[in-house]
Amino acid sequence: MKRLRKKGLPALGLVLFLAACSGGGDPKPAASGGSSEPASSPSASESGQAALPEVKLTWYYGVAQVPPDQQLIEDEVNKIVKSKINATVKLKPIDFGSYTTKLNTASAAGEEYDLVWTANWAFNYDENVKKGAFLPLDQLLDQYAPEAKKAIPDFTWDATRYKGEIYAVPNYQTVTSHYGVNVIKEYADKYGLDVNAVKKFEDLEPFFEKIKQNEPGIIPFMLVGPLTKFQPIAYGYDDYGVKIGDASYKSNALEQSSEYKQFAEMMHRWFEKGYINEDASTVKQIDASYNGKFAVSIEYAMKPGYEAEIESKNGGRKIVGIPLADVTTNRTSNITTLTAISRTSKNPERAMMLIELVNKDRELYNLLSFGLEGKHYEKLDENTVRVNPAGGYTAPNWVFGNVFNGYLIEGQAPDTWEVTRKLNESAVVQPTFGFNFDDTAVKAEAANIAALKAEYEPLLLTGTVDPAEYLPDYLNKLKKAGSDKVQAELQKQLDAWVAEKKQQ
Repeated sequence: MKRLRKKGLPALGLVLFLAACSGGGDPKPAASGGSSEPASSPSASESGQAALPEVKLTWYYGVAQVPPDQQLIEDEVNKIVKSKINATVKLKPIDFGSYTTKLNTASAAGEEYDLVWTANWAFNYDENVKKGAFLPLDQLLDQYAPEAKKAIPDFTWDATRYKGEIYAVPNYQTVTSHYGVNVIKEYADKYGLDVNAVKKFEDLEPFFEKIKQNEPGIIPFMLVGPLTKFQPIAYGYDDYGVKIGDASYKSNALEQSSEYKQFAEMMHRWFEKGYINEDASTVKQIDASYNGKFAVSIEYAMKPGYEAEIESKNGGRKIVGIPLADVTTNRTSNITTLTAISRTSKNPERAMMLIELVNKDRELYNLLSFGLEGKHYEKLDENTVRVNPAGGYTAPNWVFGNVFNGYLIEGQAPDTWEVTRKLNESAVVQPTFGFNFDDTAVKAEAANIAALKAEYEPLLLTGTVDPAEYLPDYLNKLKKAGSDKVQAELQKQLDAWVAEKKQQ
């Protein structure tokens, strides 16, 4: 795929123009996006917040596994939070595999809670905004979290808007999408894999064959059902099915494309050869049971320094990342991790104060992200830590707040945050950045299609079933569920969006 920012074709002007409009007039991140040396939060006495009545907050978020020392961290967190905003917070981590189900249940039951982690891929942000599960945040942000708001670029905020309102605070990190694979380095070295020569999935097939023949007990290609997707950008489409470079902005039904069919056929061929794990369609995440037992996995966010993060979670096994698409930014990549305030919150103002505090106070942010120094990690220098995987506490830093305020982990280059910011600014802007499909007019059809996708995609895209039989059945059911009607509504809204942008 050619990099859009460098093209001089007429479509480029429109693409960049659209991106600029979608970004509040600035398609690039603001210079103030994050700081490695944030100012300390004012204490309760300094800010006059000591007069605030004490409140108890509840915060749901996702983790790989709930750590043994969770209560210890919560106690330490509350020492800071109590002194700063006269509140305590009950931390309620849930493993990612069951997060959506449990939060959907809690939300449907009207459970009272305050902060909740949401994303485009778990406890879906758009769906919950439309359900009314979250509070609109514009006024709360301006009043109680001005520093958190200032640290995030305008176009990322715009990606969170629904009918003009912000409904969640992005946990600012890389806002790019970079699709590829992770290869365990020892196998790449042992079998002479030329990682620079791998440009597409098919280039890995000889490597898979060598692993299968020579490494008993090792899965050549580890797939996770719900997370294994047909990635449009790797095949020249954007997220709404618009072919890159198509000035008409025609949306294509990707499931009907030849590329989708070829991808499903390739996966099935590899599944039949034993390259893919037999339980691929049902596995929800790569947990400890698979550590050290596979050679290659899919990676959707090849951000700077991510290899070190994977290594620390994978028993110290080094990986090599191989990109299979350009670095892009789109609405989706800007809403991969967010914190919302529940409609059921009794203290939305204090909840927003806590968001501000986590995003400003480096001690609090790093406590949530890494635990206690000397027990859960050791400092290698002022900004870098070595995580103790057996220490009793690990957590993904990107679920809590602005990662630019946090420590680097061992193996990440000192300029990781600087490189990340530059990548955010230089990524290819997808043609439909800023467009957000409203399925209100086709709600029933969209719900039925989503259910079919959840049923068929893990089977088809992991190669578990034969696409010669299942793909026609899938397409037929999509049609009966109203896919043509949804596609027509999408194109109607897309045409209106393009027409509006041309007039600006």
